[in-house]
Amino acid sequence: MTGVILAGGKNRRIGTNKAFLVVNGTRIIDRTVGILKSIFAEVIIVSNNPLAYLDQNVTIVTDILPDKGAMGGLYTGLFFASHSQVFVCACDMPFINGKFIEYMIGRVGANDIVAPDAGDGLQPMHAVYGKKLLPLLKRLLDQDLLKISCLYKSSRTLIIHSDVIDAFDPEKKMFLNVNTMDDLQAIIK
Repeated sequence: MTGVILAGGKNRRIGTNKAFLVVNGTRIIDRTVGILKSIFAEVIIVSNNPLAYLDQNVTIVTDILPDKGAMGGLYTGLFFASHSQVFVCACDMPFINGKFIEYMIGRVGANDIVAPDAGDGLQPMHAVYGKKLLPLLKRLLDQDLLKISCLYKSSRTLIIHSDVIDAFDPEKKMFLNVNTMDDLQAIIK
């Protein structure tokens, strides 16, 4: 399995690259790359600003289909991955949990997607996807259907529910992402 970090956002609401925000003394991207490298032999960053990530010592690719949001980033990550499955996360999630990611990996089996739902909806930016999804992804992208949830309807999907998630993250922090300075301030308080 390949670890993929989507870092292609435009950062409009926060005005700076969210991956480089510092939480608990560490840039989010450094923590995320470190966790993924401890789990996966191959880690890919998908970014439209690849030069910003040259210090990461991972594979860096740019979107195959530009301006398609997270769905386009997922397609690109799956396309370039050497393995048949990828774990995907966003670059602005400062509290991802390596043990939970390993748990998700262990649950893949014959599923095309493994995604958590902590009770407030699916977390498509913290999920496992199979390469078998590439043709469906391409069709959806060609139709400008850019919600990743469109994939779930036509795929073998395993949902990991809040009772399991709570055992790994009772504070419910691992899916938090930073979109605004207010989000950042709430996290570092």
